[in-house]
Amino acid sequence: MRSYVTTPIYYVNAAPHIGHAHTSIMADILKRNRQAAGFETKMTTGCDEHGQKNQAAAIASGLSASDYLDMRSSEFRRLFDTLNVGYDFFVRTSRPFHMEQVALIEQRLMDAGLIVKKQYTGIYCAGCEQFKKPSDLDEHGRCPDHPTLIPEELDELNYFFKIEPFRQRLIDHVNDNPEFISPPSFRSQLLNMLSDPLEDLCISRPVRRVSLGVRLPFDDEYVTYVWFDALINYLTNLGWPKPGYELWWDTAEHLIGKDILKTHGVYWPIMLMALGEKPPKQLSVHGHWLGTGGLKMSKTLGNVVDPFEVVSLLGSDALRYYLARNMRSDSDSMISIELIRQTYNSELGNRIGNLFSRAGKFAKARFEDRIPARGDLTADDERVRLAALDAARGFAKPFEMYELPRVTQAVVTACDMLNNYFAEQAPWDLIKKPETAPRCATVIYVTLDALRLVLEGVRQIIPTAADKALATLGCPFEASVGTPWVPQLDRLPAGREMVEIESLFPRVDA
Repeated sequence: MRSYVTTPIYYVNAAPHIGHAHTSIMADILKRNRQAAGFETKMTTGCDEHGQKNQAAAIASGLSASDYLDMRSSEFRRLFDTLNVGYDFFVRTSRPFHMEQVALIEQRLMDAGLIVKKQYTGIYCAGCEQFKKPSDLDEHGRCPDHPTLIPEELDELNYFFKIEPFRQRLIDHVNDNPEFISPPSFRSQLLNMLSDPLEDLCISRPVRRVSLGVRLPFDDEYVTYVWFDALINYLTNLGWPKPGYELWWDTAEHLIGKDILKTHGVYWPIMLMALGEKPPKQLSVHGHWLGTGGLKMSKTLGNVVDPFEVVSLLGSDALRYYLARNMRSDSDSMISIELIRQTYNSELGNRIGNLFSRAGKFAKARFEDRIPARGDLTADDERVRLAALDAARGFAKPFEMYELPRVTQAVVTACDMLNNYFAEQAPWDLIKKPETAPRCATVIYVTLDALRLVLEGVRQIIPTAADKALATLGCPFEASVGTPWVPQLDRLPAGREMVEIESLFPRVDA
């Protein structure tokens, strides 16, 4: 079994932000989840280095285009490395192989009679780098995604890709494949986009206006429209058209924000159909992040969340956990450093970290640095063990991106039960009497074994802390391709010596 998970590739006209961090972290979590289920996995993320906005940013920086692209791409790579994103391939659209395949695809479409050259007059949004219909603009005649920019009317001779001939075929594909859009709430949006005839897609920009891009193979006075170029990375990452790519392509899952549903749900599948390729297996769509007060992030309002700043204050696990816990697919969600800090302290620190520290230090102090063996189990023991097992099982099977809040909530619920259990059983009292000391050993074992089980699952979200805790317990997680992870109780090695207990989530006050 295979799994190919991708993120969009990100414009390098500015520094990476929380949106970039979010989608790439989600892709990494899905990759880890698929690995736990026994899949062979491949995950890609990276940078889109072409187009008008990137060209303008390079000029403004005073650097050469190549130096600017190197600088910005390395910044994105550094962020993803810092966030423990285990990508298998880091995309750069300036790579020669990718550019060669883009030109090859354009030549194929031209030879098939699907590309035409014609004069076009339209409204152009520089922020989207797209031509817009009047219906795409707000009541002030501005693009909703870039309200500070005034769209300009352009009259240009360009090349266009005929997409209307494929509309009905795409509608049929959406209707025949319910899993194509996830969550299902976006299916009606996509079908609405396909309800009217589709205008030809402009796939070129004159070199005199934009030179940073792939030159058209049949007219070097034009470069390829940046989105047409960028979407093709999903194939070139797999070595397309070399044999073997199809083994991965059949499993392709694209993670995208709701603002790029049209490019991925309309343009991209039609491009693939025109090439004789299958559409991706699934488009997994998510909402956006808003700053304090539910307002769009802006430097002026001071509500921008810098992922590097979050990591420096709280660590990468704090950001990964908050995003997984609070993400929404059908609506936008709020984020701030203070909200992340509160969640870090209350859920990671108080529920997981403190319990691990209390139970672990108790075992070291009262059971000669070793994990005690358990005795007979009570109904209370079984109840918390089953809660931990259920939480872990949520991570043992492939889940979809929009299900992450649910599987994360199961961890919170299980840890709440474990904390209550530990307090109610009061091992510090049980250890005082010889007749209840064996019961104390059972309580400590049950607590640590249940925590071990929860950590094996939630390590897909918080790998740094989880792996640290599992190593402390003497049972590091070992995954192997083709062998699914099966959550099991009583896997904690009784009698094994424990190393020094270190704080997993030191409290951070405002």
